[in-house]
Amino acid sequence: MIPGSRAPGIVQLVNYGRDPLGFLSVCQRRYGDIFSVRFPYFGRIVYVAQPDLVKALFTGDPAVFHAGEANATVLEPALGPNSVLTLDDAPHLRQRKLLLSPFHGERVERYGELILDITRREMESWPVGEPFAMRPHTQRITLAVIMRAVFGVHDEGRLRRFEVLIDEFARRVGLIASIPPLRRNFGSLSPWARFVRSRRALDAFIYEEIALRRAESAEEERDDVLSLLLGARDEEGEPMSDRELRDEMVTVLGAGHETTATGLAWAVERLAHNPAVLAKLRESLAAGEEDYLAATVKETLRSRPVIVDVGRKLTAPATIGGCELEAGSFVLAAIAALHYREDTFPEPEAFRPEHFLDAKVDNYAWIPFGGGVRRCIGAAFAEYEMRTILREFVERAELRPADPMPEKVKIRNITLVPAKGARVRLIRRMPASSVACVQSTRRSLRPWPA
Repeated sequence: MIPGSRAPGIVQLVNYGRDPLGFLSVCQRRYGDIFSVRFPYFGRIVYVAQPDLVKALFTGDPAVFHAGEANATVLEPALGPNSVLTLDDAPHLRQRKLLLSPFHGERVERYGELILDITRREMESWPVGEPFAMRPHTQRITLAVIMRAVFGVHDEGRLRRFEVLIDEFARRVGLIASIPPLRRNFGSLSPWARFVRSRRALDAFIYEEIALRRAESAEEERDDVLSLLLGARDEEGEPMSDRELRDEMVTVLGAGHETTATGLAWAVERLAHNPAVLAKLRESLAAGEEDYLAATVKETLRSRPVIVDVGRKLTAPATIGGCELEAGSFVLAAIAALHYREDTFPEPEAFRPEHFLDAKVDNYAWIPFGGGVRRCIGAAFAEYEMRTILREFVERAELRPADPMPEKVKIRNITLVPAKGARVRLIRRMPASSVACVQSTRRSLRPWPA
């Protein structure tokens, strides 16, 4: 019998909503490293919150531990049935192999100048001396990177149209992802009907872009992700269909825009409320060092994980940590609880990049990008983008917290965001970084122990 709260599912859901970051840590401390919770609609969910148990979950037989089926419960209406996140078994491996090349480290480096240019333009819009929320700005930066580097859209008119469509889609998908019973048409103004209209409009744009790209001359070389995927072939020599391309591009949009923007907003919030860490980071960058910057990004994703858990659905009975689980069970790695274990991260409540410098962290103790054969394909891109943008923020802007208290964690869609958007105050702007900074950041793309 797996221990867990006996409170009604709705009560547990309310407790989770009040403190999404602390809820799973409290359960882990109260019930142990493997425990269960109950939520309306989903029923019983089993959580594991210890590195060895997470390893067993992530390295178990993929035919039994279905990640795609678990993800599809929440994500399929938005991402589609052909997404690398919602597929399992052979179809998943095929899509994953096709996606690997565009997100290889060497290709990611090519986007450094683009990321810096977008960041610097957005920073010019920050008001001086007035409190403002950082997250909308990081959202605009990461969205612009996605539209240009991933989709390859550069025409200003199409960029503006694309941005409007993405914003509408993002506003409509939250309720549909979080509350599956709403996936019914109760009329033209119902959440489902509004979501379907926004999805249809976004899809139309993406299919237009695919058609335009297919019609281009083969001599025109492009390095955006969409163009690279159009030229990719599987082991049988077959390309992706337009529907497969659509699903993967929406997946990259969802996984690479909101999540990275939120991670950056949290990084700014954490640094603003930890001036000693900010000073040390600024000092290390001035000395031409990279390790503390990389550790700061990792510590941000540890202390404020954007996603609270990552799961599998069992297709057959399995045993984890001596507990027998029946087929159909949802088993999730409790990212929030795992990242706050004192035996792995001393003083887990403190924001200390040294957590990733003083000792090697177990691969299954820090999992903001999941793990095993399902680890996020865009992890290298996301960390590189965060390092590049955060470095620019730190070197070119003197920021202070707008409020004395750290911001609480709030659930938005399926992500954990700063409750007030990471409010800061820009004290002054500093001179732009030199080209050497770009080159230095690129060198820091080397693999980092995780």
